[in-house]
This record gives sequence, structure tokens and C-alpha cells, in this order.
Amino acid sequence: MYDPQSIMIHPTAIIEDHVEIGARTSIWDNVHIRHHTRIGADCIIGEKSYVAYDVHIGEKVKINAFVYICAQVVIEDWVMISAGTVFTNDKFPRAVDPSTGQLITSDPTEETLTTYVRRGVTIGAQATIGPGLEIGEFAMVGMGSIVSHNVSPYTLVFGNPARLKGYVCQCGTPLLTFSRDEGQINKQTTLSCSNCQLNYIMNPKQQISLASA
Repeated sequence: MYDPQSIMIHPTAIIEDHVEIGARTSIWDNVHIRHHTRIGADCIIGEKSYVAYDVHIGEKVKINAFVYICAQVVIEDWVMISAGTVFTNDKFPRAVDPSTGQLITSDPTEETLTTYVRRGVTIGAQATIGPGLEIGEFAMVGMGSIVSHNVSPYTLVFGNPARLKGYVCQCGTPLLTFSRDEGQINKQTTLSCSNCQLNYIMNPKQQISLASA
């Protein structure tokens, strides 16, 4: 499922059967990758991180140390997940079924929810991502945030719970920040990046998209 000559796997890493790993990817010490996970090319999986079964990770993804990625998480290309980030996939978890007294399975069930992390997203250190959410492309989640709702593309969110604090460029430079929890722009507006000069259009619903060249 992968060519050992084209990737770097630390001797202490645990890679289970039926894992796909793309060329030039690095798996660092004490990482555990469960079965049937797919990891694209040119990725970095930092030390002591855990990647559950059936996780899909795109290309050129950076996952720092001590990250926990549970089953049914989809991570697209160019994503950065900082140290200590935790994903969840069950809204109402219990250890035991009270009707039987038996441990509840840890395998995915019909109640397990899928989370999508879209292209170019950055998630700050120690963030917690709730189940069944979508983090839109090039969004940025601040460190220590508790994400309990979907995050729109190109938005900056942080806090507990994470709230809209502004908008960011593809390069990560803030386009607009708010001094309060909510910002209201009620007409179409053009935002320009001070770093890379890309232009964006924000519509009256505060949805932002890259302007046409």
C-alpha cells in the first residue's frame, strides 16, 4: 500500500495493515496509524499523534505532535493541524449501554458523524473540533478554540465556543478583524490582502470568495 523507499517512517511508529501513504510523506516517532487510512503525498505526521481507521488525509498536510484524529474525519490538501488538536465524532457518547450493561462499541455506527476539513485550513494548537462539522477552505481556527458549529471559508474564528473574529487571506494574513464577537457588513465589499495583494469579494450575507483575476 506504500513504497518504503519513498517515505520516512520512524522505527517507533505503528502502521497497521491496509494503510495507504503517498510518496515523500514523513511519519515521526510513536505515531499510530490505524487500518484503512489514506494519507497523500508530501505530508508530515508529527510525533505521538494518533490517526484512527478510515481517515482520509490529502496531500501536503502538516499534522503536528500529539494530535488525535478519530474515525470519519476527512482532511483535504494543504491543511495544517497544530499540536494537541483533538477531533470528536459522537454527539452523545456513553461508555456503557444502560439497557444491557455492556460496553458500547468504539467502531463507527449510524450515529458516528463525519467531519470535513477543507483545503488550506489552519487549526491552532489545543483546539477541539466537534463532530459532524465542516471547516471551510482556508479558514483559520485560533489556538485553544472549541469548535461547535460549521466554519465558513476564509473566516477567522477563536474562543470557547469559537466565534467569528474576522476574515483571512489564503496566505494567512488577516483581511478584516472585528473588535467584538460579531461583525456586520451589509453590502458587497472588496477586501484586499496587504501581503500578497489577492482580492476578495464579500456579499451582503458575509460570504467571502476570491475575486476573479
